[in-house]
Amino acid sequence: MNNIQRMVTIALLVSMGLILHFVEGMIPMSFIVPGAKLGLANIVSLMALVLFGFKEGLLVLILRVLLGSFLAGTFMTINFYLSISGGLLSFFAMSLLYFYLKNKFSLIGISVFGSTFHNIGQVIVAYYIINNPGIFYYLPYLVLLAVPTGIGIGLVTYFTRDYLLSSNNRRF
Repeated sequence: MNNIQRMVTIALLVSMGLILHFVEGMIPMSFIVPGAKLGLANIVSLMALVLFGFKEGLLVLILRVLLGSFLAGTFMTINFYLSISGGLLSFFAMSLLYFYLKNKFSLIGISVFGSTFHNIGQVIVAYYIINNPGIFYYLPYLVLLAVPTGIGIGLVTYFTRDYLLSSNNRRF
């Protein structure tokens, strides 16, 4: 893949992440666990990691969070800090598993691990913002929700990757 194709593909991944972010905002999940989300936009971060590697995956994540917060009007607010901290911790955790333990974990397992670390990162930052250790009582509920959402994100990423890398559709 040449540089222009690579740049366009990364831009498309960022755009898809933004669309998924805003679509996810329309899905009411607060009745299950307040503040919980499905994490649909993380599909593109994991896909970028798998297709392009660490640097491009991190670029997709950062651009997606920055542009999403600019468009939603939440840049430099608590939502932004929670999103960037959860996203970065999740991405680093998924990267470690993907590059060093890929033979022991499937994309589904990597996604569940990333989803869990996303919640851990958010709760840690929330603790520093509100300075109340009671926030950690919220973590088990978020982790319980992280398992099914991580499985879903992992399955979508797994089948999308297989489709994109199949011999009939070889573009990467």
